[in-house]
Amino acid sequence: MRTVIIEDELLAAKDLQKLIQQLDSTIEVVAILPGLAAARDWFSKQPEPDLLFMDIQLSDGVSFELFTHVKLECPVIFTTAYNEYAIQAFKVNSIDYLLKPIDRTELKVALEKFKKIKQINQPFDLQSHIQSLLQDLTSAQPAKKYKERFMAHYKNTLVPVPAERIAYFIKDELIYLVTYDNQKMIADFHTMDEVEQQLNPAQFFRANRQYIIHLNSVDHIRHGFNGKIIVKLRSPLFNELDISREKAAAFKDWIN
Repeated sequence: MRTVIIEDELLAAKDLQKLIQQLDSTIEVVAILPGLAAARDWFSKQPEPDLLFMDIQLSDGVSFELFTHVKLECPVIFTTAYNEYAIQAFKVNSIDYLLKPIDRTELKVALEKFKKIKQINQPFDLQSHIQSLLQDLTSAQPAKKYKERFMAHYKNTLVPVPAERIAYFIKDELIYLVTYDNQKMIADFHTMDEVEQQLNPAQFFRANRQYIIHLNSVDHIRHGFNGKIIVKLRSPLFNELDISREKAAAFKDWIN
């Protein structure tokens, strides 16, 4: 049985792949796709799988957008960090979901449900499910608001820093924010995932495990080895950082 994982965090995708194959060795993960652009390209050339795992919030958009470009009939198991109202929408519409971080037992239940549907040859009208789900999500969830300022520790004080002043966040044991005038302050967060969830994805990009960068901090980019992109930040920052091959397409879409 063939399955595809659409997930922009490679480690999360690899962990999910490992769990799937531990639970059922007959399931073959034929592709791990890092975002919408990669998914559109892959599905334009390959037959659809028997089952699709799909993260909802991707680095280059919301995964539902894929269905406006590609006609898919296979069942989908979504992975999501949405709140309880959105999760209820999944339940009502009989679409499986896994709340991050992925739980082994919940994954097992989702796979068993999929197998039952497959065994009885029950039709799965994916397009109507998606349309109904989108309506429920729209009514259930207000538009997401992103943080406009962040508290940071600087010279024994706690200061508010507007988001537009932040050139990038960096994890170096602690998590720091760095302003455009190159002031480095300790951010009031424990993980980069927490930071990412508070940022407007139109303005900030998760370049790798260490950096989240602001659009205006980019001076120029160049191509590196093995499909990587090298990003040079503008003066007086001067940092260089790598965008992995898996995130290169999403980064190009974002920067454009």
